[in-house]
Amino acid sequence: MAIKKLLIANRGEIAVRINRAARELGIATVQVYSKADKDSLAVRLADESIEIGPPQASKSYLNQATILAAAKTTGADAVHPGYGFLAENAEFAATVEAAHLTFVGPTAQSIRLMGDKVAAREAAAAAGVPTVPGSRGRLESAEAAFALVETTGFPVMIKAAAGGGGRGIRIARSADEFNHLMPQAQAEALAAFGDGGLYVEKLIEGARHIEVQVLGDGYDVIHCFERECSLQRRRQKVWEEAPSPSLAPAIREKLCASAVALARAVNYRGAGTLEYLYDGRTHEFYFLEMNTRIQVEHPVTEMVTGIDLVREMIRIAGGEPLRIRQDDVRVTGHSIEVRINAEDPARNFMPNPGTVSALSIPGGDGVRFDSMLYQGYTVPPFYDSLLGKLIVHDKDRPSAIRKLSRALAELSVEGLATTKPLHQALAGNADVQAGRFHTAWLEPWLELHASTLATDQASPAARATL
Repeated sequence: MAIKKLLIANRGEIAVRINRAARELGIATVQVYSKADKDSLAVRLADESIEIGPPQASKSYLNQATILAAAKTTGADAVHPGYGFLAENAEFAATVEAAHLTFVGPTAQSIRLMGDKVAAREAAAAAGVPTVPGSRGRLESAEAAFALVETTGFPVMIKAAAGGGGRGIRIARSADEFNHLMPQAQAEALAAFGDGGLYVEKLIEGARHIEVQVLGDGYDVIHCFERECSLQRRRQKVWEEAPSPSLAPAIREKLCASAVALARAVNYRGAGTLEYLYDGRTHEFYFLEMNTRIQVEHPVTEMVTGIDLVREMIRIAGGEPLRIRQDDVRVTGHSIEVRINAEDPARNFMPNPGTVSALSIPGGDGVRFDSMLYQGYTVPPFYDSLLGKLIVHDKDRPSAIRKLSRALAELSVEGLATTKPLHQALAGNADVQAGRFHTAWLEPWLELHASTLATDQASPAARATL
């Protein structure tokens, strides 16, 4: 059944993105908002809006009953969860469907299966997809975990089974460290996710973080090639690009085929991302987890393939079969996305909400700025610090980096500190330009150079020395 009115159960730049995609499909939109977001751009753009509670996310954007009541009040027939909040909550997906509404995303069963990292690893192994050496099931006790690492050897990663966003992870390089960190990881996992289950996997030193975008309709699945997301701070991505500069064509083909095999095995519906570690020394890749939602970095895939992923997931949720054949998916040129956060890089990335006193958005061919900002908008202090994403596309990677530098120079967000200086420095860095980085590269670099990122006004010549 085609969707007629879509309720957007999220906020910020992703709510703006979904609203625009839905309206381009001729679908009316309803934007939910907390009291802190009543003046947001998403509210201004939607056909209708409805308040769902106070600023605290637990009482608004995470309140399932209130969101469902808002859908009923406004006559919405579908709900798009965006990313974060309730996007990967199997209970919410099931509740939406039980209320005879369409959930724009995978089935609750798929979310439940792939949302548990241990279950996802088991599904991957069953589909013939390689996984990082480690535990095949949950390790509920330190004794069981230690028995495992005696066979895998150190270093290892202790990870929350139900985790995400880098929380609940500890790296142990010795038995003493393992015994000290295991209870910490278990306590953090229990506090963050209500689930203290852990698993352990071998740490792949110097690995790259590669992810494959898939689209499925519950029957057929295609991939839209891969993204490289290795530039990370505290396991949070800051710079993403497509295609990956680190993969040979034969490896790319095998990696993407494995992602399709796993998504098909779980009858995946909608847009999803399978994340991998890639060892450039051995040319082996290992499945990490699946994100059963649209990703923050989806625009780089859209730019190189020409596929509007948000539109496609809305169409699929409305009952349309997958319209794109694998042979039709081609990569053209290179795209880079950098996350513009309300954080001060010179002060250990301290959150810096405030009022946007002036705003200048870069333009030109192949430049896109997905954002929640407008001049005069006050960024609230209650949520994630992401303000928007600057995305560029050009004929090849060196050209894309040059275009990114130009676009960053044109971008101006006055009234609050942002991470723009970080990205200017990275774009001018010789290692980044040459693709010589991995998941552990950025943090040591920041320890040496964070103090130089104090101002948005650093000259191009000064940034080129970093």
